[in-house]
Amino acid sequence: MGRIKSALELALERTESVKSDKGSIEQFEAKQQGKKAANEFLEDPSRSLEEVLKKAPKDQRESLKQGIFDVLFSQISLPVSRDDEKRIQTLGRGLQTLIPGSRFSNLYKQFTQIADRYLDELDQYDKAIRRQYEPKLRAKEEELSRRYGRQVQLDPFQDPEFVAFYNQNMNALKENYQAAAEQVREEARRSFEAP
Repeated sequence: MGRIKSALELALERTESVKSDKGSIEQFEAKQQGKKAANEFLEDPSRSLEEVLKKAPKDQRESLKQGIFDVLFSQISLPVSRDDEKRIQTLGRGLQTLIPGSRFSNLYKQFTQIADRYLDELDQYDKAIRRQYEPKLRAKEEELSRRYGRQVQLDPFQDPEFVAFYNQNMNALKENYQAAAEQVREEARRSFEAP
């Protein structure tokens, strides 16, 4: 009668021919370190990405750069509020560390100006939409006040009709500016991947 093999013995037999590639593991770890460094940089812009790259072993720098780039690239987008202006500036500094040359630098400068203009228009649109919808909102408040016999004040965002109107107009504005963000993304990818 033959000997019954344990599950561990069977697994070891099957994976005997598989050898781990130490180099690819190191490259994977370097990429993960790059992602971590990029996130730390975004949290604290006083950290230096140049220092991180200088300290890395030469054979791991490309993977480290790729990890940093992946995180920074994923953050290229239009701002949502004025609080995002600092993030956009920091992001530009980080990308310019990886993408030398004035072409990308100039494009990113234009993007920051466009982002600033977008925020200005966002504010103007918000005020204009609220002004335009105000008579309708007041009419609804008066109707509800008559119905309930007491003063009713509505927050515009409690009114589904206003929310739909607001989103429609704000999305149209965003679409007008989205092309600028896409252009920066494409140029960043192209410039980073260029030899």
